[in-house]
Amino acid sequence: MFCAAADLGTLGRAAVRCNVSQPAVSKRIASLEALAGVRLLERSSKGVTLTPPGRRVYEEARRLLDQAGAVDSLFLGFHRHGAPVRLALSHSSSEAFASPELSQPLGSSRNPIELITANSEIVRNILADGRADLGIVASRPGHTPYAGVTEVPLVNDEVICAVPPSHPWATRRTPITVKAFLATPMVVRDPSSNARWTVDAILKDMGLGSHQILTEVSTPAAAREQAKDLCAPLLLSRAVLRGHGFVEVPLKGLRFPRMYSFVLPAVGSPSTEVIELMDRIQVLAAIASDS
Repeated sequence: MFCAAADLGTLGRAAVRCNVSQPAVSKRIASLEALAGVRLLERSSKGVTLTPPGRRVYEEARRLLDQAGAVDSLFLGFHRHGAPVRLALSHSSSEAFASPELSQPLGSSRNPIELITANSEIVRNILADGRADLGIVASRPGHTPYAGVTEVPLVNDEVICAVPPSHPWATRRTPITVKAFLATPMVVRDPSSNARWTVDAILKDMGLGSHQILTEVSTPAAAREQAKDLCAPLLLSRAVLRGHGFVEVPLKGLRFPRMYSFVLPAVGSPSTEVIELMDRIQVLAAIASDS
């Protein structure tokens, strides 16, 4: 709990990661400080930070926890030998990275891949609860860390404005102005999706109003179909629009960058099978981004 508080910056986030109440975290850390005879964390309205003695304790405690996690992973590996590696994907990462070969057993083991698809928030919950071994989600750079998981950058992405080839914007040579962008109804993802959150958050940071919504849908595939049926602009990941015949529309003074990241449980170390799967997905991501 002490290391979680130091990692995440607040006792509240540490409580979520450790699946206990915040008072329980406060009590345990107070007991640890009583045992040490010195204050290990400085508390403030902004959260907690390590004191100099706390930094020394943290460095040694982190080594202990990492080693314990490695031992746990070893024992888990004995029990899961031959069992599926559970890969949880957000809707957009499923379209971007899930290829037929991912359902095949890993090259150096007999472990097949079991795919789970949900939105990014649920994928993080699944990993935090230990119901999957590896996840891939979309995330906006600089987002607040999610307690209970560790995220590792995979590949950069961007939410773009695109149109079917028959739309008037498809042949437009000048960028769409901010005013025209905000005034034009578009097909968008549902509010719980990262693509929608990224656009809304950046517009808010820029002091701009919300864009007009023509219709909102729950998956990238549904967004593409709606945009084609309605001959309308849509806001979607560049990675999931690639190869579907849409024309990217340049925007003047607007960009919506984000990234795809691996998600791992915060506690323990990834198994050999998970590391091998991560390597395989990195190769697929590099090929996709170059095409």
